[in-house]
Amino acid sequence: MSLLIKNGIIIDPCAENRAVKDILVENGKIAGVSEHLTAPEAEVLDATDKLVTPGLVDMHVHLREPGFEAKETVQTGTLAALKGGFTSVACMPNTYPVADNASVIRYILGRAQEAGNAKVYPVGAITKNSEGSELAPMAELKEAGAVAFSDDGKPVNDAAVMRRAMEYAKMLDAVIISHCEESTLAGGVMHEGTISTMLGLKGIPAAAEEVMVARDVILARLTGCRLHIAHVSTAGSVQIIREAKSRGIKVTAETTPHHFTLTHDYVHGYDTATKVNPPLRAPEDVEAILAGLADGTIDVIATDHAPHTEEEKNVEYDLAPFGLVGLETAVGLVWSQLVLPGFLTAEQAVAKLSLNPARILGVPAGSLEVGAPADITIIEPRQEWEVNPESFASKGKNTPFAGRKLTGKPVMTLVNGTRF
Repeated sequence: MSLLIKNGIIIDPCAENRAVKDILVENGKIAGVSEHLTAPEAEVLDATDKLVTPGLVDMHVHLREPGFEAKETVQTGTLAALKGGFTSVACMPNTYPVADNASVIRYILGRAQEAGNAKVYPVGAITKNSEGSELAPMAELKEAGAVAFSDDGKPVNDAAVMRRAMEYAKMLDAVIISHCEESTLAGGVMHEGTISTMLGLKGIPAAAEEVMVARDVILARLTGCRLHIAHVSTAGSVQIIREAKSRGIKVTAETTPHHFTLTHDYVHGYDTATKVNPPLRAPEDVEAILAGLADGTIDVIATDHAPHTEEEKNVEYDLAPFGLVGLETAVGLVWSQLVLPGFLTAEQAVAKLSLNPARILGVPAGSLEVGAPADITIIEPRQEWEVNPESFASKGKNTPFAGRKLTGKPVMTLVNGTRF
């Protein structure tokens, strides 16, 4: 069956300019992109005044399966991805058991195939059980289907272990995704500053992130490994990454919608949905992240989608787990906070949500070129809507954006030409 998407505003990061064109989809692939296409046998979908983009790619999600199915499953997480406009997700390895062996990687891929929703690309653990001491069998993990390596949720504290991991990753032409946190400086529950003092909560200083970013950048220079810094949250980290790029070090970086939208002021009221790691930072950090997004220092927008049960989050702030859900609010936050105010063009935003993460991970996504998989996201850029966690496809409802009015909403996704 074929599908003809008519009159959409095509935003393809691989193309030079946006244009109103038609897209023909046949046999799960893009068969044509041009003006005034005709296909008598095709079903016609009118996309007038809507943005037609490559399927969005979230390179940092937690699907929780295996082991934590009460929080999320591959089925519910990939449904949430589709609803949020993401046709591909890379899932982090902090499952139970940890994705530190080929069996867990194959299990996740099997569950994704059964779900039949968004495409899933597993990230393998850097170290066994993500304990930071002994390397996981990285070649075996890649052969099983891992697209990158990370101990996300935990830092690799031992610099010698991280060096060896980078050396192996370089041999495998794989990227290391680093959770940058110096554990001896951390141990708090929110950003260290005047507000943490006022609220009586132990703080996490910006230096806890920046020290580890600097260390891993230095190790990337030493080894020649491709390094990706996860969930950048501080002005110092942005500056270190900017300087590293200027020196030709192979480093890329991501930030999250909550880190360019919220500050530590939102912790007032002790809403545990604001408890994230790295924490919500100071206004000057948000300003630096916006600047880093605008000048290309930060390559990717990823959600760090981290669902938890209501019972886990409905406790004292100190006791609640870190994390919020982000798949279903990301596009609205990007459009409302970045595109409409002029920090990013629509083209830049789409690149950070599709082509850039696809290139970093080396997965077939992020393009609307003829012959590419027909993974497509259609966005209504002027649609206003209100965040209602009860309508989420995700099992997790832990969002600090409940009730917020946003502009810009994905209205359809296609995966290999199948509409959702």
